[in-house]
Amino acid sequence: MSSESNVFNKDNLNQYLNELSKAYKKLGGRNMPAEIILIGGAAIIEIYGFRDMTTDIDAVIRAASVMDDAIRQVGDKFRLPIGWLNSDFTKTVSYSRKLEDHSVFYKTFNQVLTVRTVNAEYLIAMKLRSGRKYKNDLSDIIGILAEHEKRGDSITYERIDKAIVDLYGSWDGISSEARAFINGALADGDFRKIYESIRENEQNARELLLDFQEKYPSALKEENVDQILQKQQSKQKLLEELKKRKNE
Repeated sequence: MSSESNVFNKDNLNQYLNELSKAYKKLGGRNMPAEIILIGGAAIIEIYGFRDMTTDIDAVIRAASVMDDAIRQVGDKFRLPIGWLNSDFTKTVSYSRKLEDHSVFYKTFNQVLTVRTVNAEYLIAMKLRSGRKYKNDLSDIIGILAEHEKRGDSITYERIDKAIVDLYGSWDGISSEARAFINGALADGDFRKIYESIRENEQNARELLLDFQEKYPSALKEENVDQILQKQQSKQKLLEELKKRKNE
C-alpha cells in the first residue's frame, strides 16, 4: 500500500497512529497501554491550522518493547521512511523530562494508545531552545502566537517565561538571538506579517544549506550548520549587492 511517504498531515497522521495502536495491541501491548507525547511539527499539525505538514514525527514514547516492532510494521505497510515515528528528540537540547508534566490529552486509539500533545507556551519554549533558522522553529513560534491571539487567548511573555523556567530552570540555555526574536515579536504584535517574513527566511536558509551540501556532501554537520549558514547568507548578500551595483 502506498502513501505520501515523506509527508505527514493531520489526516494521515491519525490514520498511522490508529494503525499503530492496532499493531501494538496484536503484538501483546494490550497488557501494557502505551503513551505517546507528540512534539514539534507533529504536535503543531494536530493542534493548529497554520501548518499542514511535517516530514517526521518526533515523540516521547512510553510503551512496551513491542512498540518498536509495531512502528516497523506500520512503516512497512504504508512505505513510510525508517524512523517515521521516533524519540530522537529526547537526545536534543530542547528536551526536558518535565515535558510530560505539561502535556495535555489529545486522543486514545483502540483503548491502548494514548496520544498527548504539549501546551502552547511549552512548545514555544522548546522552539526557542532549539532556534534553528533552517527549520520551522521560528515560524512555528509566530504561528502559535497568531493562533492564540485569534482565539482570544494571547500568549504573554510571562507565560513563556514560566514555561522556560519550568522546563530548563532558567533562560541560560536560550540564545541571545532567540531572546531578541521573541521580545521583538511580542512587541511588534503583527504576527501575520512576521510569519510570512520568517517563512521566507527559513525557506531561503534551507535552499542555501541544500546547495552547500550538494557541493560539499560531507562538510555539513549539526555542530557547524549555523556557522555555515551565516557564511552562505553573507556570500549571498554580497553577490546581490554586486549584481545591484552592476545594474545601476
